[in-house]
Amino acid sequence: MPDLKLKEKPADSESLADRMTALGRAARAAATQLASTSAEQRNKALRGAANEIRQHSGEILKANQADMAAAQERGLGSALLDRLMLDDDRIAGMADGLETIAELPDPLGQVLAAWDRPNGLQIQRITVPLGVIGIIYESRPNVTSDAAGLCLKSGNAVILRGGSESFASSSAIWRCLQAGIESAGLPPDAVQMIATTDRDAVGYLLSSMSNYIDVVVPRGGKGLIKRVQEDARVPVIGHLEGLCHVYLHESAATGMACDIVLNAKMRRTGICGAAETVLVDRAAAARLVPALVARLLAAGCEVRGDAGVAELADGVLPASEEDWDTEYLDAIIAVRVVNDCGGAIAHIQQHGSGHTESIVAEDEQAVRRFFAEVDSAILLHNASTQFADGGEFGMGAEIGIATGRIHARGPVGAAQLTSYKYLVRGTGQLRP
Repeated sequence: MPDLKLKEKPADSESLADRMTALGRAARAAATQLASTSAEQRNKALRGAANEIRQHSGEILKANQADMAAAQERGLGSALLDRLMLDDDRIAGMADGLETIAELPDPLGQVLAAWDRPNGLQIQRITVPLGVIGIIYESRPNVTSDAAGLCLKSGNAVILRGGSESFASSSAIWRCLQAGIESAGLPPDAVQMIATTDRDAVGYLLSSMSNYIDVVVPRGGKGLIKRVQEDARVPVIGHLEGLCHVYLHESAATGMACDIVLNAKMRRTGICGAAETVLVDRAAAARLVPALVARLLAAGCEVRGDAGVAELADGVLPASEEDWDTEYLDAIIAVRVVNDCGGAIAHIQQHGSGHTESIVAEDEQAVRRFFAEVDSAILLHNASTQFADGGEFGMGAEIGIATGRIHARGPVGAAQLTSYKYLVRGTGQLRP
């Protein structure tokens, strides 16, 4: 791997503006080159980067250990430390993810529609890259690899801005990405990383780089995403919160219902697809609630419930109105008894964030109603909300989960990082 150093630079306002502008110009030039590359070239870069990550896993681990030590000194919570931590399996997962992305169909040049006009004009709508993508993320260093891989696959240049807590880890991963890109003969400026942890860099990227950046994707907590959505002068793909629900219909099998809720909450509590609220049909509450609460408490999960839940199970703390609107990202869950499917849907409409909801039911009519009336980006039947993930959808990886209704929605993979243009072929037609 080349000796590509990414050292944090001083961040006085004048030099910061100059450096950010230089990043933008370089990214725009690289995006122009990438748009005309072949799928084989981009896939070669992805495989090369995967190989570099494997070969330099020791360096990545050493950098991550430094980040972890600093984070522990700062008193970061267990959920944030889990996001920050890398081990052999997670590093192998990054490399495997890049290779999986390389195996995906080429998202560029796909004919979305084609038709002929009565005057003989032939019209096609084909997929093209978005251009330059700015990605702002916090503690997860693996986002460096996933985001860059998806952008390369879709022919987009990317400017990465990781969190200060993961600066060393992300820098080590970036060096591997750069080496893989160069080995494939692609422009190294296709993947750039902002070499400062100064928060002003984020502000400048959001407010003053609309000439260079086509879209911004935030990955992180509520504070970061809210700031990006409020301050960005370019389109934003992202979500504010992951207030995910599991609804247990009266037809739900007890064992399946408990297994799904336990996985949806406790597999990884700090991800946006973790369940935060369980809604239980009143008709089945006496059967489902005691078993469910016992399983959750045994797993170390705090349960906050309404009066109906507290009457049926011991160890339940009283839920407040605030609990229905809280993304815990921790081993805490809120449980509420609802009258029926309509009550569950009404609760989700009032308190949900449009991310992911699951219904556990054997009644197909209830499932059809839930799917038709709940307007979240991802809906599941008899499955854990933790499947809200681009890798689990067969996309190789994801940049994030989009909850908006414009452009991408749900897991944002390589295909979602494309736009389209029209190709019109004629034989000399003139408009009268």
